[in-house]
Amino acid sequence: MSPRILIALAVAGIVAFGAGMMFWVVVQPNATSEMPDAAPGADAARREHRERFFSGDPDRDVRGGQEMKPRW
Repeated sequence: MSPRILIALAVAGIVAFGAGMMFWVVVQPNATSEMPDAAPGADAARREHRERFFSGDPDRDVRGGQEMKPRW
């Protein structure tokens, strides 16, 4: 095969792959809209879990902090 044909096929393949990826990203359905609610309180349970995970330890004093030292 001639180099021009190989380059044209490579460019066409890259363009087709990019178009396919863009189509997949744009048309992909929203996963949350298709999920049926498992229970009426599912949102409350998820919110409570998030609050416990991100809340941290209220008894720990972090105002002063600790000096950061380089490790070299």
